[in-house]
Amino acid sequence: MSSPGTTCKLCYWQPSGGTTVSSQVLVDLIKSIESMNGVRSGRWQVTASQHRPIRRDQAVQVECARELLGVAFSEAPNKYYFVLRPDHMVVEADSTIQSIMENLQVYRNHLTVVFEGFQYQLGDFHVKAGRAVIAHSENLRGIVLEVEYLPVSSLGKTHQLMQEFVDIWQEVAAQSMTGRIVHLEPNFGDYSLSDQYSWQHTALQYISLMVHFLSQRTN
Repeated sequence: MSSPGTTCKLCYWQPSGGTTVSSQVLVDLIKSIESMNGVRSGRWQVTASQHRPIRRDQAVQVECARELLGVAFSEAPNKYYFVLRPDHMVVEADSTIQSIMENLQVYRNHLTVVFEGFQYQLGDFHVKAGRAVIAHSENLRGIVLEVEYLPVSSLGKTHQLMQEFVDIWQEVAAQSMTGRIVHLEPNFGDYSLSDQYSWQHTALQYISLMVHFLSQRTN
């Protein structure tokens, strides 16, 4: 998310039946962005991690979440976001919390999914296309697509406009690809997130997408 006054729609590429996601899919999606006169503006990265408590002494009961899901953004290097799904909470913290957790040895990093790719500018829209892989491997889990509308931060006011942009992108991609762009939107209201878009909204979307990708079978 480029600045506070934006809204973001996170999607993924769903291949047609009988086909699988590959790096070529990402190449073709990037070509579709460029065919819409998108101007490349750099790279981006998001890391989504699953933290689990370290159990040393079963006789000592320590109250802590059984699972912490965390998100770090290359565009917000000083912040770290936790999502506690059972409690329906999204918490913003300083990025130093990661080293504090490591030093205290209360939680361990069980698994990390890295989302990374290229970003493009198309007028008032900022578009990202990238891959999702398990950290320290080339295990491709999916293709992620992010659309931001820069001038307005209201979800309600931008919902239709964002969907129209995604529909246009789908039409362009369909000229050379088989599959579709799917939006996996969590219920922001369940997490007490308002209509005014924030980094917490983006964090929740990436965690939802990580959970979805990890639940899918891969070849």
